[in-house]
Amino acid sequence: MDKNNIVWGIIGCGDVAEVKSGPAFQKCENSKLLAVMRRNGGLAKDFAQRHGVPLWYDDAEKLLNHPDIDAVYIATPPNRHLNYALKALNKGKHVYIEKPMVLHTDEALELASAVKTSKYKLVVAHYRRFLPMYIKISELLSTKVIGPIISVDLQFLQPLNFNTKATWRLDKNVSGGGYFHDIAPHQLDLMYYFFGAYDQAKGISVNQSKMNTVDDMVNGIINFKNGIQFRGIWSFAFPKQFERDKCIIYGEKGSIEFSFYKDELVMKSEKGNSTFQFKNPTHIQQPMIQQTVHYFLGNRSNPCSVEDGMVVTNLMETFTN
Repeated sequence: MDKNNIVWGIIGCGDVAEVKSGPAFQKCENSKLLAVMRRNGGLAKDFAQRHGVPLWYDDAEKLLNHPDIDAVYIATPPNRHLNYALKALNKGKHVYIEKPMVLHTDEALELASAVKTSKYKLVVAHYRRFLPMYIKISELLSTKVIGPIISVDLQFLQPLNFNTKATWRLDKNVSGGGYFHDIAPHQLDLMYYFFGAYDQAKGISVNQSKMNTVDDMVNGIINFKNGIQFRGIWSFAFPKQFERDKCIIYGEKGSIEFSFYKDELVMKSEKGNSTFQFKNPTHIQQPMIQQTVHYFLGNRSNPCSVEDGMVVTNLMETFTN
C-alpha cells in the first residue's frame, strides 16, 4: 500500500457513480481510481473509457484480488452491500459503502462485527454531513442562535412519479423496502448527526396507494436522549398539488427551516429572519470522499462509522416494522 495515497476500485459503476461520486475518486487529494466493475462488462468498459479509468471488470472477485487496490467503493443495490463489504474486508481492502448500509438490523450487526475484528476500515456514504448547508446548520445549532432545541418536524411528501428510474427500489428484497429506504437514510443520519443518540423510537408504515408491493407512507417519532422530539412523515404516493420537502428545527428562540433537495435555509431568531444560499460541489460526494481518504490514511477519525450506519438501520426498521 502507498502510504501517501489510496488506490480505489468501484463495485457498481451505475448512475450514482456517474456524476455524484465516481469522478471524485480521481479529483480528491491522495486518491486514485484504478478499476471499476459492473456485471454488464460492456457498461463497465464504457464507464472506464469515458472517465479515464485504467481497468474494468465484470467480476467483482477480479477487482478485489488486484494487489494495488487499497479501498473499494460499493455502489450496488443494497441487497449486495453486505456480501461485497465482507469480501472486501477479508481481501484486505478498506470499504466506502453506499446507503442504505445494509437491508436490516441483522445484516448491520454482522457487518459491525466484521469491521470490529478487521484491521481494515469502513465508512458509510452519508455524504450530506459535509455539504455546505448542513455544515451551516451544525454551526447554527452549536452556537445556539435559536436557543435550546425543542423539536424537529420533517415532511417529505412526493407524488407517485417521484422516481421512475431504477425500479429495483420498489423490490423489497433488493432495496429493503421502497423509496423510503432510498431517501430516508440521509435524512435520519442528519438527525442523528445533529442531535445525538436516542432512547426511544416508534413508527408505522402502510402501502396506501396499492400501486406496488412496498409501503409508500411512513410515520416516525424519536425521543432523543437530550429530550429533543422528532416527528417525520414520508409519502411517495401523495397528490401532486400537496408535494412537500421541508424540515423545521424549532428552538426556544427561533427556528431553522430547510429542504433536502434545495440549497437554501431560512433562520428565524430574535434578531430577525436570515436566508442563506448554498452551492454544492459538482460531484456531490467529493467532500465526504476526501474525508474518507484522510481517515483511511490515518489522518482523521471516521467521518461516518458502521455504528452510525446501524443507528439509521435501526430507525428505519423501527418505523417500517
